[in-house]
This record gives sequence, C-alpha cells and structure tokens, in this order.
Amino acid sequence: MSADPWPLPPELPRPGIMHQRWTDAVFLHWRIPRAVAAPFMPRGVEPDTFDGSAWVGLIGFRMQGAGLGHGPGIPYFGSFNEINVRLYSREPDGTRGVVFVSLDASRLAVVLAARAAGIPYVWSRTRCSAPGGADPATGFSVRRFGDGARSDFAVIPELDAETADPLAVHLTARFGLHSRFRGRTLYIPNTHTPWPLYNARLSGLDDQLVAAAGITVTGPPESVLFSPGVRTQFGRPRVLDGT
Repeated sequence: MSADPWPLPPELPRPGIMHQRWTDAVFLHWRIPRAVAAPFMPRGVEPDTFDGSAWVGLIGFRMQGAGLGHGPGIPYFGSFNEINVRLYSREPDGTRGVVFVSLDASRLAVVLAARAAGIPYVWSRTRCSAPGGADPATGFSVRRFGDGARSDFAVIPELDAETADPLAVHLTARFGLHSRFRGRTLYIPNTHTPWPLYNARLSGLDDQLVAAAGITVTGPPESVLFSPGVRTQFGRPRVLDGT
C-alpha cells in the first residue's frame, strides 16, 4: 500500500474490559437504501453511508482467546465461530460504529450473557472451513436450531497484494458498536491495528441470515474481502447523551 488510508485507532482508557482475536475473517457487503437501514439504528445514531448508500454486511470469523481485562483467554468459552449481520452507524459528532442485527455463535453461555447485555446473539451450529488440499476457500456455515435460518458462504482470497480502497476502509475501520440496553443507546469502543485486507472471489453463497434479519438484497455482494485477522481490546461503554 502507498499512503495509509486508515484512521488512527483510538486509545482506550484503562482498564480494558475484554480482549480477543478475530481470525480468518470473511466480509460480504451489499448496497442498500439508507431508508432500509434507518429503522435498525438505536436512538441517537443514523446510518453511515458511502457513495450515497447504506451497506449491510454478512461477516464470518473465528473468535480466539477471548478474555476479561488483560487476563488470559477463557478456555473453551473464549474461542468459537461467529457469523454476524451488521449495519453501520454514525453519531452527530461523527463517531462511527457498527449496529449488529444478528450474531450467530455455538457457545450457549456466551449467547445468553450477550443477550442479557442487549447484543442480539443467536445460538446456532457454526462451522469454519479453512483452505486445504485442492480447496483454497475459506468459508462459514450456520444452522440455527429448530426451523431457523441457515447460511453457507465461502471465498477464495487473492493474497498477492493487500487492498485498502475507500469502501473497504469504510466498512472495516470500525472502532465500536452501538446497541440498545434498557431503553438507552450505548457505545462500546474497541481498538485494533488496521485489518490486513485482501480482495477475494466469492466461491459459494447460500444465505438466509440477511433476509431473516428483515433486509432484502439481490445479486452477489458488491464488496468481498478476506483478512487473516487482528487482535482487539474493548473499553468501557458510554451512554449517548439524550437517550
């Protein structure tokens, strides 16, 4: 890469509340009207747009070694696959974030704890397939319990050169999430180094999660990215003024 297009990651006040590593990340994104994203925004934030549109993402990655504060990773419960459907938010002062519409994971205790905190986790069977043999693809599979939605998607990364086009940075340079909790809007900050990003070729997509979230997309995703991952640290939540 030539000039660094990434915003400086924030420095979080100590102590941090959690650390974790996100690996083998697959990012699929579709352009959607701003009016479609707006009803999902917590009070006090609005859709963050790029090129006049809002964007919905289907993202899969492997959570590894999640732990509290600066302590060691929690055995078993700190490592699992996560697949999420997300939108992008912006506060009046320009602070950017993510709004999760759904997050699928296979650790029931994690799902219950997160839902109690207002994060919309769903208990599902999840699987990550890594490159091996003649198959160079990285992909994820979700099967929600009961008659719930399912998803299968995979990409073949183009690992010859990193990418940092403006859309890719807009979709991945996110250092916090906005969520609703007991009638208030919270912002939970995090910090990490810039994602090492690579363009990728879609090798399979059969998804019901985006539609199950109440969002309609058509055709292949406009942006397809892969990253080997980053390590991240989460800070203390803050309540948005006026919520």
